[in-house]
Amino acid sequence: MIREILQRNFDFSVDSKEIAYYEIGILICTILGLLFIILMPLVGYFFCMCRCCNKCGGEMHQRQKQNESCRRKGFALSLLVICLLMRQVDLGIMYGFVANHQVRTLIKRTENLTESNYRDLQTFLNETPKQIDYILAQYTNTKNKAFSDLDDVDNLLGGRIKDQVKPKVIPVLDDMKAMVTAIRQSRDALESMNDSLKNISDGSTQLSTDLTDVKNSVENSLQNSNDCASEPTKDICDNIRSELSNLGSNLDANQLPSVDDQLNKVNDICKTDLESLVNKGYTSIDEIPGKVGNQTVDVITDVKKVLDSISSTIKNVSQSIPIEEVLSQVSRYINDSKDYFHRELPKLEEYDSYWWLGGLIVCFLLTLIVTFFFLGLLCGVCGYSKHATPTRRGCVSNTGGIFLMAGVGFSFLFCWILMILVVLTFVIGANVEKLVCEPYANKQLLQVLDTPHLLRKDWRFFLSGLMLNNPNINLTFEQVYSDCKKGRGVYATFQLEHVFNISENLNIEKNTGKIMKELENLNVNIDNIELFNQTGRENLENFVNSGIEGIDYPQYLKEAEKSPTKVDLLVFASSLEEKTDKLPDGNLKQDLKRDVQRIKTIHQQQVLPMQQSLNTLKQSVRILEHTSKKLSERVNKIIMSLDSAQNFLTSNVSSIVTEETKKFGKTIVGYFAHYLEWVLYAITEEMTSCKPVVTAMDSAVSGVLCGYAADPLNLFWFGIGQATALLLPAVIFAVKLAKYYRRMDSEDIYDE
Repeated sequence: MIREILQRNFDFSVDSKEIAYYEIGILICTILGLLFIILMPLVGYFFCMCRCCNKCGGEMHQRQKQNESCRRKGFALSLLVICLLMRQVDLGIMYGFVANHQVRTLIKRTENLTESNYRDLQTFLNETPKQIDYILAQYTNTKNKAFSDLDDVDNLLGGRIKDQVKPKVIPVLDDMKAMVTAIRQSRDALESMNDSLKNISDGSTQLSTDLTDVKNSVENSLQNSNDCASEPTKDICDNIRSELSNLGSNLDANQLPSVDDQLNKVNDICKTDLESLVNKGYTSIDEIPGKVGNQTVDVITDVKKVLDSISSTIKNVSQSIPIEEVLSQVSRYINDSKDYFHRELPKLEEYDSYWWLGGLIVCFLLTLIVTFFFLGLLCGVCGYSKHATPTRRGCVSNTGGIFLMAGVGFSFLFCWILMILVVLTFVIGANVEKLVCEPYANKQLLQVLDTPHLLRKDWRFFLSGLMLNNPNINLTFEQVYSDCKKGRGVYATFQLEHVFNISENLNIEKNTGKIMKELENLNVNIDNIELFNQTGRENLENFVNSGIEGIDYPQYLKEAEKSPTKVDLLVFASSLEEKTDKLPDGNLKQDLKRDVQRIKTIHQQQVLPMQQSLNTLKQSVRILEHTSKKLSERVNKIIMSLDSAQNFLTSNVSSIVTEETKKFGKTIVGYFAHYLEWVLYAITEEMTSCKPVVTAMDSAVSGVLCGYAADPLNLFWFGIGQATALLLPAVIFAVKLAKYYRRMDSEDIYDE
């Protein structure tokens, strides 16, 4: 029906029945109110005229009846019920006062709420440029992150390539380094072994000669001495002579051949700096990040230029979005409404003062009537005496009856005026509630506004024609209200893609494609890595053929375990010295003493150094034995691993570089793809949320119109109407009851 009225298609003769059916409840109540308004003055007028003619209870004479006591008690009980109902009347009057006070405070609340909404809307308009600046600032952060990765390409890209190569190469280099160390240790051990053998050979010859000289000297001394002819000297001499056979060298120099040939071969190998060759392999791997950095300088510069150009593109896109144009229109409407509000607010305040005064008078009249009824009830009940005849009733009882009739008089005078106010406020308040507040709450009102060609005949959709200059776009009040309620951005809510398609202008694939195109120019060449040259390989093979595997290490260890002499010279010298001390003084004793001293000297000067040489020999032999153990197998394994690692570098390093370059490029592109997706979502969904607009609408309709205006209005007619309706039974019982409380002019003859 509203659509038809707005479109001027309403046929009163046909559609009035439908309106009447819809408004049937309001119409019935209004008709009852109008009957009340018409009949109450008429009834009051005729009632007054009738009582002036001593009719309708106007005659001041009360006849005695047999059921008088029951009637009086019945009326008293009814009056008691009325008194209880009067509490409802009091409640209705209180409702009227509350409603009147709400209307009184409406202006101040409306002013505060409106100013708050205007501030929110102004903040909403002012925040838009800040949000755009924030989005652009986030691009700076993304670009700085990408620039940081590009500047660190040697560690990020080169480091990843190096990490891919290291597991295949570093173990081989470690094995070669260990082998080079073993070659150097073998050379040192051979040199030490050769020196020890020479010292042992020379020492053994000299020791054998010196011990032979000592042995001959002792034998000569024993043979040339006359002291050995007699007892007991003879036994001592024989004993000494028998022990001389143990005095001699215990080593066989022929069992310890020289290792000069092996040493010469190893020395020839060590002339090549194998350690530097191994370190060169390590260095070639460690130099991969540096090579990547040096070879990508130009490409990185080009990529940075592309990133800077994307920054300009995003800035242009953000500034080209017509959000500010839409918001400027909204701002114009807001300013117009704000000016209208401030212009009309003084008038509203003036009208409110009239309403406040009228509501106060209405509540005062009702209070006055109810007060008369309460006073009449109180005085009548308290002053009534059953022993007093109607003409002799007391002053208090008579006053109660007068109060009741005064209340009845005021009821007839003013209740129809009160009903006029009730009917007017009821019709306005009920229709505002049913036609505006409830439809706005369930969005039926918005659906009505969304009717095509409703507000303008040449526009299919009014809102899209107003905001987008294209009335054919399906942009409805209901959809805008729902989206704004959810906090969506202006772009998505008002479908600004029909004016400026940000997805096309902010083409993610196009922008990231530029970056990928530049990153495809990354051409890193690290194919010329050589872990170990041919000379190094030959030296490893020569080390295997050096002969250290063929040395008879057990024989050397067996000889090295022997003592340099057959007997411990110190023990032998001590024994000889002990026996010599038993000989008589003479030449023999002195000669033997000299020989004991020579034996000790030989032990100190020859045996001990020879023992040290044997220990050194033993240590060198053990080192060589450990080094030469499965030497051929170990070297062959190292060479095979080296060939495998070199083949890996030759065959796979290019694919590794290509794969890691793509990963690096995807990482850089990923920053911007993620950022551009966020920009698209932020601009379309979150930027400049239009929720303050919905809040302002809800405040204007639900808050001001329904909450501050319609609700107090409905509360007013409900309270005043309830009180006015309850006056009807109060008037009837008050008239009946007054007859029993007022003092009569005449009476029947009353029996005891």
